Amino acid sequence: MKIILLSGGSGKRLWPLSNEIRSKQFLKIVKNEEGEAESMVQRVYRQIQASSLNAETAITTSKTQVESIKGQLNDKVSIIVEPERRNTFPAIMLSAAYLYFEKKCGFDETVVILPVDPYVDNRYFSTLKLLDKAIQTGAAEIVLMGVKPTYPSEKYGYIIPAETSQEAVSVRSFKEKPDTLTAGELIKQGALWNCGVFAAKLSYLTNILKSRLSCNSYSDVFENYSKLEKNSFDYVVLEKSKSIAVIPYDGEWKDLGTWNTLTEVMDNKPIGDVILTEDCQNTHAINELEIPVIVMGAKDMVVAASPDGILVADKEQSSYIKKYVENCDMRPMFEERSWGDYTVLNVSIDEQENKTVTKKKCIRAGSVINETSHKTHSEVWTILSGKAIININGRNHDALPGDTYTIPQNTLHSLTAVDNTILIEIQITG
Repeated sequence: MKIILLSGGSGKRLWPLSNEIRSKQFLKIVKNEEGEAESMVQRVYRQIQASSLNAETAITTSKTQVESIKGQLNDKVSIIVEPERRNTFPAIMLSAAYLYFEKKCGFDETVVILPVDPYVDNRYFSTLKLLDKAIQTGAAEIVLMGVKPTYPSEKYGYIIPAETSQEAVSVRSFKEKPDTLTAGELIKQGALWNCGVFAAKLSYLTNILKSRLSCNSYSDVFENYSKLEKNSFDYVVLEKSKSIAVIPYDGEWKDLGTWNTLTEVMDNKPIGDVILTEDCQNTHAINELEIPVIVMGAKDMVVAASPDGILVADKEQSSYIKKYVENCDMRPMFEERSWGDYTVLNVSIDEQENKTVTKKKCIRAGSVINETSHKTHSEVWTILSGKAIININGRNHDALPGDTYTIPQNTLHSLTAVDNTILIEIQITG
């Protein structure tokens, strides 16, 4: 069995903590058994490794999320990088090409596709074994995992099985995000929530790929990625397939896609430099800024502050934030990288259109900012704390707090952090 985790998302529903680069799966808000904060991608990868699946895992994602994944998982997992964002159908086709052409997997290999951010218990991964078994015994060409609904919801698609069973049964039909009344009727008929998890043989996926794209190598698929239909796998394949089965999963499952659902699993109501007064009720506050936040007398509220902005919302209303964030035309001000993270402190443009961007970079001990040069701007680095080795044009410098280095345009430079190092970087364009 091979597992492909799909990592996408625009980060708009959990603004301002999430953005185009740091989507919800990278927010370190939930806690593990040791009480340490971890992200959803760290959580699901840890759960896979702790299970007895013995399955090789890869993550398929866009270019903008690669550094965040490397920063949180290091080099533990293979990363399949999309040339551009084109929805789940092209992403799954690229993943199949990677497994076949690059990893040399056999056609009979079971491929399990699942989102990178489910909030689930260990029974979820036991159910993945059942999906593998159903595929290998020929129950259907595609086998889905269906979550047993806990209430009629308009947020999810519904899988209507031909009969009710704990084993794999054929799927009669799908219903995408019905109204609450219809959802209730579907639940009475044994319908299951579609949680985006399915399994198929690699041969099934590669046959679909080759029917749409002439390819003899992974690079063929990569270079012609834009020719694949920009749509969901559900629409392009699932809704048209005549051989689909489903296996129910009745364990814990939450889609932590809104502030309302995310706060349900947060152990701490205040996170960061926050004071919640005693008269606050069912209120959570998260502060990533270096200034205090005080919340008084709030009821059923979420308050979130980051370099990208500040949100103050009723929990129920917070699920409608996306349409408002779409009007905020602003670059992400915080980004995780493989070596640490940075925060944009200031962006200024003078009358001559010269642009200056000031960043605070935090580099983990032992990490490296690889050698590069910039065609469009020069940089000034000032060390605030820690110790690093800075190489400029092949010459090493022992960098200590208070040291400043000017790096002209088109100058090769790199940094190796000896200790945890914090520096101010000023980029000057013009």
